[in-house]
Amino acid sequence: MPLPLEDLFNDVVAKSMRGLGLTDAALAEKAGVSAEAVAAAKSGTVDSAVLAKIAPHLQLHGPSLITMAGNGWRPAEVRLPGLAQFNTAYHDMTVNAYLVWDDKTRNAVAFDTGADAQPMLDFIRQHGLNLSLIFITHTHPDHILDLVKLSGDGAVTAFVNEKESCAGARTFALGETDSWESGGIQIAPRSTWGHSKGGITYVVTGLAQPVAVVGDALFASSMGGGMVSYADALATNRKEIFTLPDNTVICPGHGPLTTVGEEKAHNPFYPEYK
Repeated sequence: MPLPLEDLFNDVVAKSMRGLGLTDAALAEKAGVSAEAVAAAKSGTVDSAVLAKIAPHLQLHGPSLITMAGNGWRPAEVRLPGLAQFNTAYHDMTVNAYLVWDDKTRNAVAFDTGADAQPMLDFIRQHGLNLSLIFITHTHPDHILDLVKLSGDGAVTAFVNEKESCAGARTFALGETDSWESGGIQIAPRSTWGHSKGGITYVVTGLAQPVAVVGDALFASSMGGGMVSYADALATNRKEIFTLPDNTVICPGHGPLTTVGEEKAHNPFYPEYK
């Protein structure tokens, strides 16, 4: 069954308000609506007229936000040979981890661990793959919870940005490390911080389409909350993800796969691409 979108329209509204430091009353005054109408939108009440008025003041694309509110879009299913998504339960939500492999060499590279690495380890064994490297997008617990198991207690080297060091992973510095290669797969790191202080997007080439494993930087129709810096989360996504080719498959930390082209067309946080 396809994964649901990570965020609803009201999550997008709430994230934007938090990021911009807007209270219900302040947004209501700017948009010419009541504070009660803003609160209702944040709680999930669908009122297209209200959403159209508040969207510009949240720097959101109004039509895309209204489409989200009506459940009018979800990304097309992505099927890319050499790419597998693993979705595991973490408390009351789910989290994604990914495996990329080269069919000829059977070398595989993992991205994050999810809450339980066993499904990925089973897949590796069943398909006769060799796990050669592990990359961490960011060190929030749901993304690294099973690193010891996935790495075989350190038998497989894991890498993480030096700004978010964690036990069991080797740190790297952006600028000093251009890329890695594993049996026909190339992995290049890009800084997409803002949701976390050292968030990394890994751009993978060697498959039929480029792949960007983005962690919680970007979701289908949404983005991670700007827990460290909302402005920088937006800016680094624009610089490092939206400049990739439109057919680049986006592998988010939560929710379904999407592509750069689909996010340009449908993500409310990026109105300039519409």
